Amino acid sequence: MNRRELLQLTGYTSTALLIDSLGVARADNYMRRDDFGDNFLWGVATSAHQIEGAYNSDGKSLNIWDTFSARRGKVKNRDDGKVACDFYHNYPEDLALVSDLGIPNFRFSTAWTRIIPEGVGVPNPKGLDFYKRIIDSCLEQGLTPWLTLYHWDLPQALQDRGGWSNRDIIGWFSDYTDVCTRAFGDRVKHWIVLNEPMAFIGLGYLAGIHAPGIRSLKKFLAATHYTTLAQAEGGRVIRANVPAADIGTTFSSSWVDPLTEEPRHLQAAEKADAFFNRLFIEPLLGLGYPIDRFPLIKKIERYIQPGDMKRAQFDFDFIGLQNYTREVVRHSLFPPAVWTRRVPPKRRSVAEDEVTDMGWEVHPEGIYHLLRQFAAYDGVKRLIVSENGAAFPDIVEAGRVHDGRRTSYIQRYLAQILRAKNEGVPVEGYFVWTLLDNFEWAEGYRPRFGIVYVDFKTQERIVKSSGRWYQQFLSGL
Repeated sequence: MNRRELLQLTGYTSTALLIDSLGVARADNYMRRDDFGDNFLWGVATSAHQIEGAYNSDGKSLNIWDTFSARRGKVKNRDDGKVACDFYHNYPEDLALVSDLGIPNFRFSTAWTRIIPEGVGVPNPKGLDFYKRIIDSCLEQGLTPWLTLYHWDLPQALQDRGGWSNRDIIGWFSDYTDVCTRAFGDRVKHWIVLNEPMAFIGLGYLAGIHAPGIRSLKKFLAATHYTTLAQAEGGRVIRANVPAADIGTTFSSSWVDPLTEEPRHLQAAEKADAFFNRLFIEPLLGLGYPIDRFPLIKKIERYIQPGDMKRAQFDFDFIGLQNYTREVVRHSLFPPAVWTRRVPPKRRSVAEDEVTDMGWEVHPEGIYHLLRQFAAYDGVKRLIVSENGAAFPDIVEAGRVHDGRRTSYIQRYLAQILRAKNEGVPVEGYFVWTLLDNFEWAEGYRPRFGIVYVDFKTQERIVKSSGRWYQQFLSGL
């Protein structure tokens, strides 16, 4: 297959734009894997509740998303994660597919309720065995496992006791981390403590649109502080239990621009940045909460006990940065709801083909700015883009899925990551979100983020053209 045929197959349509944005001239205007260096990490990311299914099999209990999905009107089309991609039974074939695509690193999460069904107490041997099989299968197929301890699926038994807004969660999470590290630490060396605390706390305890569906400023502030402490405690448990562990945690991030340069909009952007991007990383680095830019969170001080801010710090080996879009915000007369200041793409006349199925603007330059912003912190050693991807409508035609818009999205974001790397930002890896079309939380099964198409009725898998492009890119072609 020649270069022109490859580009047509994979939907690679914007090479000149990519290279122009980097200011690099080449005869064929083509970005290669080698441009990122020999040690750059390439992978694909997944999460337990979104793909596993088998929601009550082999001793697993209900989590907050099982409960939330059962409530009318909370998840579109009344979808739930009971079956999802049935990765629980299909994992051998799915991991073989990852290997066939030449993707060297596989990120997955463990389901707390599969390992400790009641959240605390005696571990479930069948749950532990399942993840041991996952890890062994990865290693047998030449895949490096990256284990995320928490990806939004808190045991319902612990939510009934207050969940993340109960200070006891620090100990509950530490005990769960201890069980996982003792069980898997001999084979897993790459660990991620939390997936996007701003997302699961902000959407779950303040906006109420994700599980557990709570709208309470008090519980949001309490949960923010206790999650910050649990994040650091989890890191310390891994450090104690796993020799030579590579330990990170991940943050959702959105580059924030003001609607205009008017002072009131600039101030709104500063508040939104503090809320979306700074709230969880700054106490981790010993900087405290960004109260100066977002005074409302000053009330978090009522939950801080002596020694807490020191306890909130941990020296992570890497920070996972997760970005999909940017936010454009305006001044609002109705604080403190930061999201009411958001100006949707449609109101800014963003072209339709530059908006994803989630209603998010395609804005590759945002990830470049965010990488520079996070790299500027003292204490951030390495950055890994631990999630990046897009949902677009996918159609199966003659047994194939041509998703050129997703391919272009990944290419354009990679170009901006390379731009940052070439300017000295210590970004050392990239994980596509996601391997399989899956249960996309409150949006149900409609948005498809995968580089592999899933027919949820038959569980058939079809590698999309974006997956084939990634395969060819990683092969060095």
